[in-house]
Amino acid sequence: MAVPAENKRTLLLIVDMLSDYSFPDAEQLLDNAERPARHIRQARDAADSASVLVVYANDVHGLWSCSREQLCERALNGRRPDLVTPLLPRPSDAFMHKGQHSAFYGTPLAHLLHEKQIGEIALAGQVTEQCILYTALDAHVRHYAITVLRDAVIALDRELGEAALRMMSRNMSARVLTTQQWHEEISRAHIGGPRLA
Repeated sequence: MAVPAENKRTLLLIVDMLSDYSFPDAEQLLDNAERPARHIRQARDAADSASVLVVYANDVHGLWSCSREQLCERALNGRRPDLVTPLLPRPSDAFMHKGQHSAFYGTPLAHLLHEKQIGEIALAGQVTEQCILYTALDAHVRHYAITVLRDAVIALDRELGEAALRMMSRNMSARVLTTQQWHEEISRAHIGGPRLA
């Protein structure tokens, strides 16, 4: 059984939001993206206010030689810079490239979690039934507590997205919260004691 979240140091992981949306099915994803993207920014602001570490994991889209800056520039020159601009990583945000669905696969995420003594991962980003789901599974098998911000994840298919949320809740003991619920929770924890970044 996962340790209760109030006893865990938390990290906000923002997955795959730096995109030019040039991939197949992007139009379907964009139909569902605007409101969750606003909630992702709200989650990041909440994390900042509670001294919760913010980490980005983003697909390189096959551009193995690209830098963080080039990836951001590519996203800003894509179809929906209005979704990208509010979510651009700051210099203080940890950032890692990923080449597969899970943010753990082939990245230093596990090492970062160990170094920062993180016990809980809050997930936001896209796609709910793909990269969010697989990242949650990899977190679960590594014994991390998981929170999924249900209004800050973007599904390609709404029904599959809801099914993925149920799967994470039932099979991975993930807590599925709204951004507001999470904000209130981490704010109380921050008032009660420091949360190290």
